[in-house]
Amino acid sequence: MTLITTKPRRGRPLKSAQENRDTKAELIRSGLEQLTESGFASSGIDPILKRVGVPKGSFYHYFSSKEAFGLAVIESYANYFANKLDTYLLDESYPPLMRIKNFADNAKAGLERHHFKRGCLVGNLGQEVDLLPESFRQILIDIFDAWQLRVSQCFKLAQTHGDLSTTADCDQLSECFWIGWEGAVSRTRLVQSSTPLDNYLNHFIAGLPR
Repeated sequence: MTLITTKPRRGRPLKSAQENRDTKAELIRSGLEQLTESGFASSGIDPILKRVGVPKGSFYHYFSSKEAFGLAVIESYANYFANKLDTYLLDESYPPLMRIKNFADNAKAGLERHHFKRGCLVGNLGQEVDLLPESFRQILIDIFDAWQLRVSQCFKLAQTHGDLSTTADCDQLSECFWIGWEGAVSRTRLVQSSTPLDNYLNHFIAGLPR
């Protein structure tokens, strides 16, 4: 009987499904670091690949284009940030307005930890929206809307606690909070100091209708 053997394949062995998931996650993580520091339009693929150690040819195994990669990074960041907001804004061990302050303190600590080099990815992309693929615009709007909804619900809870006027428009206050917050984050990165964030939050909370 003739024994039939399979000739080994040349080249790198095929990656397992787990290895593919891990590499894709590493690329998204690397992209998140790059885009929060430099934005989308000015970020090339090469430094992102270099951090992970993936050749450019392999990049397109995971993402069909830079636009598809950018969308994956945005989705990852949006999920991460939504979870962070929920961690603080749904923490029933603190009154509602203190929950917002706790979120702000955590965000400030993150900026300081990265030496003010990384900002808010969604805020950064919003500032360069005219340079981005048009597919990004509505996604960024939807993310801001989701964040605003969370803070609005926190304000409504503050109303039931007697810490905010019952006549306050919580949706409008939440929109104003995020508009001011993104500006404060931008100024904090510019001056490399947390003072703009502290000033903004203190004045915003002090100015709420009671």
